[in-house]
Amino acid sequence: MEKIKMENKIVEMDGDEMTRILWKMIKDELLLPFVDLNTEYYDLGLPYRDETDDQVTHDAGEAIKKWHVGVKCATITPNAQRVEEYHLKKMWKSPNGTIRAILDGTVFRAPILLSQVKPAVRNWKKPITIARHAYGDVYKGTEYRVPEKGRAELVFTGEDGASFRETIYDFECPGVLQGLYNKDSSIESFAHSCFQYAIDTKQDLWFATKDTISKQYDQTFKLIFQDIYEKEYKEKFEALGIEYFYTLIDDAVARVIRSEGGYIWACKNYDGDVMSDMVSTAFGSLAMMTSVLVSPDGNYEYEAAHGTVTRHYYKYLKGEETSTNPIATIFAWSGALRKRGELDGNKPLSDFADKLEAACIDTLEGGTMTKDLAGLWEGPAPRVVNSHDFIKAIRTRLEETLK
Repeated sequence: MEKIKMENKIVEMDGDEMTRILWKMIKDELLLPFVDLNTEYYDLGLPYRDETDDQVTHDAGEAIKKWHVGVKCATITPNAQRVEEYHLKKMWKSPNGTIRAILDGTVFRAPILLSQVKPAVRNWKKPITIARHAYGDVYKGTEYRVPEKGRAELVFTGEDGASFRETIYDFECPGVLQGLYNKDSSIESFAHSCFQYAIDTKQDLWFATKDTISKQYDQTFKLIFQDIYEKEYKEKFEALGIEYFYTLIDDAVARVIRSEGGYIWACKNYDGDVMSDMVSTAFGSLAMMTSVLVSPDGNYEYEAAHGTVTRHYYKYLKGEETSTNPIATIFAWSGALRKRGELDGNKPLSDFADKLEAACIDTLEGGTMTKDLAGLWEGPAPRVVNSHDFIKAIRTRLEETLK
């Protein structure tokens, strides 16, 4: 068949370790034989980020603003051990966090469902999409290890010289201190992205914080969401028959467990980090979780929700076979291709993305899978294969649908 053409570029961001290996396999077997890929390539692998003093990450974020669609491989956020292992100049920040800040976007994560993998919460029948605020909180916090007795204070000095000062705690012994912040403009972008995504996907939107305890920080989120909803989105929601409501996060957790799914659950940054892992694990596997960063001005960045699969990478370096699940990374590519097709009016490209995802699901439902899913499988005994053979099996299914 003739390769599908692409008019505009997708920003391609390569990554680290085992997912970098899978990235090349996916391109070679599932994309390049069928699509005349038009990408603007950025290497976000840790060695090149270090070589460029992380400028490559900033360049990639700006490129997404230009082309409006990006696809990203999983990357390492270095800790002290990684600094030593990779001989880094410094402990570079999270590439995901950097790109989120550049795009001012919200991360939406949803599970990929299979009929033979039953959620741990048995009444969950539909996907639960986690909307994670992509700015501030502990990811931008300032920390201090308190070495001795002393007074910790919260101080703010305005441009006019007026100041606010309040004691946080009088330490009678060593301890630890952390300062968090957020800003109205980012919270407003978060709210708009959530409301727009709910309208696009025709799903109810839940939002939860702990404003009864955090009477300024969390309450600011609550009030901004409610104000924007009332002024700009209430009529649109009602016309579609979908609902927005706010509740405390502990109540939201109880509601989520009792629900059948099928809605968007909006969370602050850290809450979303934790809850997306909880939801993905309860549905089956982080490797079966899609993730898309959406900005209010129409930029989209697709990625897998999981990390770089370090343990499998070390096995790969020893020449050992791995059975690493590539589904979330494949769905990152299909999501980006579909969105590129939608924005460009390129129906063959969008149709290809649909067929690629269907080939993945058909392969799994047919009983061929990687080791991580075999332990969760409730159908006939599955055929467990290595990563490369699994991708080859998907290609066989894909070729059948493209005839």
